[in-house]
Amino acid sequence: MDVSHGPAGVGEARHRMREQLRISGVSESIVDDAVLILSELLSNACRHGRPLGTREIGDGGIHASWRVDKAGRLTVEVTDGGGPTRPIPAKPSVTARGGRGLNIISALAQDWGVRDGAAGEVTVWATVACGTRHEDFATRVASPAIDFSTAFGDLDP
Repeated sequence: MDVSHGPAGVGEARHRMREQLRISGVSESIVDDAVLILSELLSNACRHGRPLGTREIGDGGIHASWRVDKAGRLTVEVTDGGGPTRPIPAKPSVTARGGRGLNIISALAQDWGVRDGAAGEVTVWATVACGTRHEDFATRVASPAIDFSTAFGDLDP
C-alpha cells in the first residue's frame, strides 16, 4: 500500500490493515499489536525518513505492506527513502515526549530489523506470531515454585 508521507496516511493504513487482518481471521489481540507496530513504523518513517523517490522531506510516499506466511507469522514492513540516521531503539528519559517506538516494537514483535534497498531506500520490518498473544505469554511465565505447606508450621490451627 502506498501511504502519503504524513499523519493522514498513517490513519488510512491502520484502518486498512485492521480491516484486512480481521477478514483474514487473525485474532483481535494480534491485530491490535500489528496495527500499533504499523503505526509506529509509519510515524518513524514520516519523522525520520524521506519520501520514496525524492530528496526532501514533505510531500511524497512511503510503502507499507503486511502478509501472513504459511507458518502463521505476520510480517509488517514500511519502506521510506532513507534518512540521516539508522533506525535503532532509543533510551528516552522518563519525561521525553518520544523515542519509544522501536522499544514498543521490540516488546510486541518476535523479531524486527532493517533492510537497505535500491537508491537509499530503507525497510523496517517486524514479525508477529498469529497465535493468541495472551496464551503465548501465559505459557512462558511460570508460577513461583514456593511450598507454603511448611512456611507456617509453627502456628496453631
